[in-house]
Amino acid sequence: MELPAILAAVLIVAGLWSLVVWPQFLRRVMKDPRSRDTDGKATRFLTVHVVLVSISMLLGAATAAIGIAGLIS
Repeated sequence: MELPAILAAVLIVAGLWSLVVWPQFLRRVMKDPRSRDTDGKATRFLTVHVVLVSISMLLGAATAAIGIAGLIS
């Protein structure tokens, strides 16, 4: 399947957006008092957000890679 250049560009931008935005969000979550309990251990709040950010960044990287592949082919 051939991907039009404009759609490939949209995928690249969407992927880069995820790779830029999610790490900033995670930094804010890690500073949130709900991220650690009184003993300093990670809470479910932090664990859920780390998983969310990790999956979102993997999907963002895959999206950008598909866009790049679409431009190259």
